[in-house]
Formats: sequence, structure tokens, C-alpha cells
Amino acid sequence: MPTQPAETLTVIRPISYIRVAVITALSIFVTVAVGVGVFFGREAGLLTFSLAMLVAGAYHINNLFKLVRWMRTPSEESAPLPRALGMWDYVFADVNRRSQRAFHKQERLSAALERFREASQAMPHGLMFLSSANTIDWVNHQGEQQFGLDRVRDQGTPVTNIVRQPDFVRYLKSGDYSAPLTFTIGRPVLRTLVVTIVPFSEDMRLLLSEDITQGQRVEAMRRDFVANVSHEMRTPLTVVSGFLETVIDGLDDLAKEDIRHYLGLASEQAGRMQQLIQDLLTLSALETGAPMWQEEPVDVAKLVHDVEREAIVVSGGRHRIELDCSVSAPLLGNAKELHSAFANLAINAVRYTPEGGHIRISWRQRGTVVEYTVEDDGIGIAADHIPRLTERFYRVDRGRSRETGGTGLGLAIVKHVLSRHQGDLLIDSEPGRGSRFTACFPARRLVS
Repeated sequence: MPTQPAETLTVIRPISYIRVAVITALSIFVTVAVGVGVFFGREAGLLTFSLAMLVAGAYHINNLFKLVRWMRTPSEESAPLPRALGMWDYVFADVNRRSQRAFHKQERLSAALERFREASQAMPHGLMFLSSANTIDWVNHQGEQQFGLDRVRDQGTPVTNIVRQPDFVRYLKSGDYSAPLTFTIGRPVLRTLVVTIVPFSEDMRLLLSEDITQGQRVEAMRRDFVANVSHEMRTPLTVVSGFLETVIDGLDDLAKEDIRHYLGLASEQAGRMQQLIQDLLTLSALETGAPMWQEEPVDVAKLVHDVEREAIVVSGGRHRIELDCSVSAPLLGNAKELHSAFANLAINAVRYTPEGGHIRISWRQRGTVVEYTVEDDGIGIAADHIPRLTERFYRVDRGRSRETGGTGLGLAIVKHVLSRHQGDLLIDSEPGRGSRFTACFPARRLVS
């Protein structure tokens, strides 16, 4: 036999008792009034009944006032539950139970809402609630950043008044959300978003947005990487193939000196390809945001002495190279990356300075900046080329760069290494008067 639910029973018991109490009270009033009427006359009986009803009414009104006053008391003041006789004690108890139940339910809902808000704010994607009129009901932090919104200021504003990108407006108004929309938006910075809209009630829609700008940038880098490698490898591979064909076809006729000459040229081109691949891998790791290393003190004074010796070896005695190192304090950073950047600048100076030229390498502090400078009196660079020198594969003189063994990636590597060390690259050059390349770092990175 099915039992009555507990909550229903708590309601039925007070109501049944109240019904019985009211009937009993009325019966008593009528009995007393009739008795008074029999002994003292009809008027006395009616008066007695009226007085009894008046007293009962006053009692009930007083208890109603108690109940209203208790219900209007702010919950944080925790007013004591009113007490009364008979049925009103049950009424007060029942109202109190219902109030406590509603209060705890509200607390649970508030906690659930707060957890939802925290989870929404932690999401890597944008989240926005829109009404049927496309007004903004709520948006999380990522949505604010992606669409240039302010959650407080823009609440209740049609999103199309703020985000006026034509593709987005058409998509929103079309009502067909079976496929996501990809579009570019320029608030506050140019970015590419993928938007999905999900209706979840008669008049509400959930808008999910994902920023794929970085992914597209990485994909573009990969495409450029393949295209650049194909272009840059074509020439040395053609040369190596041609030399090997010449040697193979003339193996019986060529003198040993000629064979050695052709194989030496092929070896040079193979070395160039090896250096190109190494530079491409280094640059690719830097551009795609390779994980940052743990910063450690780098002995730059020793590092620049090593770079000087490398430059002297590459020069082969054709240049006068000198070093001025006046900073002994270590620099926070990565020794391998700093060596790559500093060596690139020094070797470039050797490559583009005519025989007999002067190259000066220095490591010194100027106020709040510490500088690594490579200065030469070589061929120099025209002003219109300087802004593009750090682009991948950009060469002022392509023929000369290939002759000297350059890959066109050195300065791009330098730029990214300096960026990872909070540094900047300054270039000062003039055709026929030489060049000065300066890597600047904040002096606060020095370890005292």
C-alpha cells in the first residue's frame, strides 16, 4: 500500500488539526451562547456569542500580526519564531519549516550559480547568453576580450550594435546555426573567431566563440616554412646534382684535381644546406613559441670572448677584430640562445666587411640599459632596407649573401632571441660607411 510522502504529511497534520480546532471552538461558542440565552434571555445569548467571536477574532488578528512581523524581519537578523496557543503554534511551525526549506534551496541555487560563473570565467572560450532580440544577457571574460565588450556596460544592449561585422550580423539574424561561422573581427585587435550558436529555450541562445588567430598564424608559418625551404634548397641541390653528374660522366677523363675541385664545391653547397636547415629549425622553434627555459645567470663576458674567437676564425686574418668588454655581471637568460644571437651579429660583420676592414665588438652598460654592439666599416646598408632586415629570407644583395654563406635567417633569429630576453635590436647603417648593430637589454636583468 503506497505511503503518503513525508512532505505532504507535514502539511496535512496542521491543516486537519486547525479544522478540528475551529469546529470545536465554534461548537463551544454556540453551546455557551445557547446556555446563556436559555437562562438569561436571547439578547444575553447573542451578546455572549458576539463577545466570544470578538475575543477570538482579536486573538487571531494578533497572531496574524506576529506572523507578518516575523516574515518581514530580514533573514540576517534571525528573529525568534513567534509562539502561540493551539492551532497557531502549528501554523508558525509549518511556516518556519517552509521558510527554512526555501532558504536552503536558495543557498544551493546561489552556490550552483556561483560555481557556474567561476567555471564559465575559467573557460578558454567565449560564452555569451543572448535574448531573442539579440540583447546581451551575460558574457564571460573571454567573450569580453574577444568581442571588445564590457559585461556591466553592455548588458541589455543588442550585440549587433557593438559587433557590426557583416558576416556575424547575417549569421545571427539568419536563424540557421547548423554550421559554425568563422570571421575576422578588429575589436580591440585583429583576430579570427569561430562562433557557434545554440538555442536552449524559446527566447534564449548560447553563443560560444573560439579564438583561432594563433592557430592560423602557426599554420601560415608552416606554409611559409615549406615554401621557403623549397626555394632556398633548390639552388644548392641543383648545384650539387650538377657537380656529381659532371664527376660521374667524366670519371675516366677528369684529373684528380678537377674531381677534388668539384667535390669540394659540392661539399660547400651541402654545408650550406646543413646550415640552412639548422637555422630554419631554430627559427621555427622560436616563432612557434618554444617553451621558455628556466632563467639562469649567463656569463656574457666569457660568451663575447668566445664570439670574438669565432669571428677571428671565420675572418681568417682578413680583418682587424677587437673587443671591449666592461661588464662582468652575469645576465639572466639562456646561454645557447644568447650565443646564437651574438655570434650571428659578429659573423655577419665579418661576411659583409671587405678585407682589411675593422670590426669592433663591445659589451657595456649605459644607464638602465646594457648593450652588445657589433660595429664595422664595411659596405653598409641603405635606409630603405633596414626595416625589413629581420624578416625571414630577406636579403639586401641575394647574390652576395649566398656567396658569403648566409641563409637569410640570422637576423630573424636574433630578433626572436632578443624578444625572449626583453631586448631590442637597433640598427644604424649607411652605404659605404659601415653598420652598427646593437642588442639592448634592461640593466635589471644583470645579476649583481
